[in-house]
Amino acid sequence: MVPQISLAQLVSIVRECAGDSDVHDLDSDILDLTFADLGYDSLALLEISAKLEQDLGVSIPEDEIRTPRTTLRIINEKIAEEAA
Repeated sequence: MVPQISLAQLVSIVRECAGDSDVHDLDSDILDLTFADLGYDSLALLEISAKLEQDLGVSIPEDEIRTPRTTLRIINEKIAEEAA
């Protein structure tokens, strides 16, 4: 079975890189909210992108980090590709 990152793991990375959102509770239903709607700017997304690459070996340009759902899909697809 190919390992996958969960929403909880992604939220942990977001908190580590950019802190808790001042706009929205990250422990609620955030899958389809944009990171901009969650209160994160491009600098935060750049830091999140760098952390994902450092921790998971997955490179995602910050302009592709739009919502938690799409980010998880991209990460998990890349992890599966690398495992194949």
